[in-house]
Amino acid sequence: MSDDPQIRTRTFTWHDPLGLARETHDMSGLRMLCAIRDGEIEPPPITQALDFRLAEVEEGRVVWTLTPAEYHYNPIGSVHGGVAATLLDSAMGCAIKTLLPAGVTYTTLEIKVNYIRPLTTATGRVRAEGTVEHLGGKTAVAEGRLTGPDGKLYASATTTCLILRP
Repeated sequence: MSDDPQIRTRTFTWHDPLGLARETHDMSGLRMLCAIRDGEIEPPPITQALDFRLAEVEEGRVVWTLTPAEYHYNPIGSVHGGVAATLLDSAMGCAIKTLLPAGVTYTTLEIKVNYIRPLTTATGRVRAEGTVEHLGGKTAVAEGRLTGPDGKLYASATTTCLILRP
């Protein structure tokens, strides 16, 4: 262990993601996400790695929250854009998932993010809200907004997802 005050340490744990996939296979997307939100089942490992939480779930809409921390920073002194993109991708994809029946899933085909202002530790808890614009037989489209506690927009995004049916 170093005595260097510049060094920080962070440890996190997670559950087997394949176990989560097996456990939730027979759940509708809405049921699965509500169970994660309510602590009935463990969330996916990415949520522990970045420390974000599922706050709100309803048909066609999901909100994830995150409080920016130093371990989210890039070399220029703000939260890496990939953190915002991950939050928005999660919000939009999960919003789509809420409309899918058991056994049907999705994957992101493309994501477009517009960064409006930087996130820092001074920003406070942010909300990534995803809403479904279109759900078709093979593709879905959603939009996302990343806002701060003051309601300011930090980033916006759109996605197209491929619907994966058995």
